[in-house]
Amino acid sequence: MPLHAEGSVQLDTGSGFFRPDSRPGRDLGVLLVRHLARERNAARAELPEAGLRVLDAMAGCGIRALRYGQEAGATAVWANDADRDRLPLLEANLAPLEASGVALRRTALTAQKLLADCLLREERFDLLDLDAFGCPTPLVPLALEALAFGGVLYLASTDGRSPTGHDRRAAVRSLGAAARAHPASWELALRLQIGVVARAAWALGRGVRPLFSFSEGRTFRTAVQLLRRPESGEECRLGLIAHCHGCGEQLVQPLLTLRQWPACACEAGAGLAAAPGSGPGAATPPLAISGPLWLGPLQHPASLAAMAEAERRAVADGAPASLGRAGARLLEALRRDPGEPARCWPLAELGRRLGGGPPPLKAFVEALRAEGWSACPSGVMAGQLRSDAPWHRVLELAGRITAARDSPARQAPGPTGGTLNR
Repeated sequence: MPLHAEGSVQLDTGSGFFRPDSRPGRDLGVLLVRHLARERNAARAELPEAGLRVLDAMAGCGIRALRYGQEAGATAVWANDADRDRLPLLEANLAPLEASGVALRRTALTAQKLLADCLLREERFDLLDLDAFGCPTPLVPLALEALAFGGVLYLASTDGRSPTGHDRRAAVRSLGAAARAHPASWELALRLQIGVVARAAWALGRGVRPLFSFSEGRTFRTAVQLLRRPESGEECRLGLIAHCHGCGEQLVQPLLTLRQWPACACEAGAGLAAAPGSGPGAATPPLAISGPLWLGPLQHPASLAAMAEAERRAVADGAPASLGRAGARLLEALRRDPGEPARCWPLAELGRRLGGGPPPLKAFVEALRAEGWSACPSGVMAGQLRSDAPWHRVLELAGRITAARDSPARQAPGPTGGTLNR
């Protein structure tokens, strides 16, 4: 079988499960470890023993562990996979790390036994890669115990049904939360996942900082940094998201200040926002409420910028690029969208409600910003708008921009309701 090449490594993927198109997630993991390693190297003047320790709890063929050690500068790598039959493959693929002086361990334990052993021996890591099949919630408390302060849990879940509202009972069992159908379903799943991590960290007296979060609809990945203590106001970032399928309104409430939900456009009788049959006199559809989940930012811009800079410096120093094309596009999209506020609408839904095509995203974002609202394209799901503008204003602006686009003069609304030639 030919070797698989990725970044600066080549290895045998074996006969087990391996997805080449998951490379963007591996690329961002390498950049994250490289960024963390640079921070540790900068601290060596005060801490001569400083290095970077990585635990890959579900290593598979070992590609992530190999890249962390060979490309990213990890000084110690522990690669584990529960399938004992894959241990010879791991040993062969990771041999270059041992030859280069990286402190290497290879084991074949279940993730539960591995993390429990780390807890008993009080062994902690700077990055814990938990690339789980299904829902990883049962492993989260033990995983956090295995992190050093400032360490990062790089968590993946392939459970797409329960956190996107397609299996409500399973969401209650696995996430301890309600998950209802939502236009930004991938983002909903990520927020539910971060919410699980936040609650587990708070129970330990720690704080959390999401560094980046993304999905391609099949796997949901979040990198969450463990802080020594919660940041001021961090508890306000756990709450509920409500979506009205009648008028399209989205409402957000932190659990800390939870009260009665305000009226949506259906109750106010806003004809522009209402779907057919939901105008004055029609029965008000119930709000679809999801949570508790994370309401705060999904990305940490400073960390993403540092990751991009670490890649630039490595390439400038002659190292092979770690970012493939898809990874580079992903990183740039995440850098443009902090993931806050937690209100996101598909442009296609706006077009459907307005009875025409979707508004042009760039012009729409500019118009909202010109009025003082926050607005940006979603970095999580393509073709979606994130904004804190009131829903009625979102629809009004979308309608004006679409009408101007479709008019013979091809004009778009200005910030005060006038028009600007485009």
